[in-house]
Amino acid sequence: MTAGVVLSTDGLPEKDTVPAWHDWMAQLFSGLDTDLYGDTQFEGHVRVAYAGDVMLTKLDAGRHRVTRDSHRLRDSESAYLKIVAPWEGQAQISQNGLQSSVRNGSWVIYDTSQAYEVANPQHTEHLIMMVPKQSIVERGIRLDGLMGRNVGGSCGIARIALDTMRSTYQELDGMDAPLAQRAGELLIDMVHLSLQSLAGQATAVTQKQAMFDRICAHVAAHVREPGLSVESVAAALNCSKRHLHNAFVDSQHSLGAFIQQSRLELCMRELLLPAFAHRTITDIALDCGFGNSAHFSRAFKAYVGMSPTDFRAMRSGA
Repeated sequence: MTAGVVLSTDGLPEKDTVPAWHDWMAQLFSGLDTDLYGDTQFEGHVRVAYAGDVMLTKLDAGRHRVTRDSHRLRDSESAYLKIVAPWEGQAQISQNGLQSSVRNGSWVIYDTSQAYEVANPQHTEHLIMMVPKQSIVERGIRLDGLMGRNVGGSCGIARIALDTMRSTYQELDGMDAPLAQRAGELLIDMVHLSLQSLAGQATAVTQKQAMFDRICAHVAAHVREPGLSVESVAAALNCSKRHLHNAFVDSQHSLGAFIQQSRLELCMRELLLPAFAHRTITDIALDCGFGNSAHFSRAFKAYVGMSPTDFRAMRSGA
């Protein structure tokens, strides 16, 4: 096994934990931008290991969000397909207009050469795997429509792939370099087969995931509209409310809760924008789809753990 990297905020002064985490994410993952939801201190641990050309990272950290713009990929930089497979918590991935949510028992894949966002709104423990994009493309598979998708993990080749990722990471310390290289090649095989299966299937499972992705994309596009609701989504997608609820049955949230969470996440981002410092909290809340300030304040405090005013003041250092 190629020597890895271990990073931890343990032992750092509290004031240094946030900038340290920003720097680590940028260094390990080629310039990722990190947002910590306004938190002024942070606890996180990263352990990186290599199986040949495959990079496996265990990330145990507080809530945070990472974003990347497509222009950040330099000519000298290799493109990767990146996989997030949670042990704990939940990740929300956005890429190419698709939004996918993933938790324990499933995995999601996206392309580092294109813009993306990964939101982790609570404490998370993830296995992150990076596979050279060329190693998949050269096998003739088209990636269009597959990136930013929840691949699954409850059955079939996706489940075998998930088990292989986890067991390989756990056993890497005991492997010599040639064996680790072969293990990495096996992981690439598993990713290829999983994507091949995802591209070719038309089962109820993939149809359900496709509906989930359509719903998430619609919510993202209309989140600022006060009239966005379960009923309006059903009308826009020409389906029954029951169909919508079925698409969310494996999610930690109902569709109604997802709409509210999406609005709260948008409010949190805009409360932190220097360009919006002149705007009142109520104006921002209404612009993000909330009907009144009282409901927004209650929902915000329940989700974030503090009032919108305290959240904004903490970020500005007031």
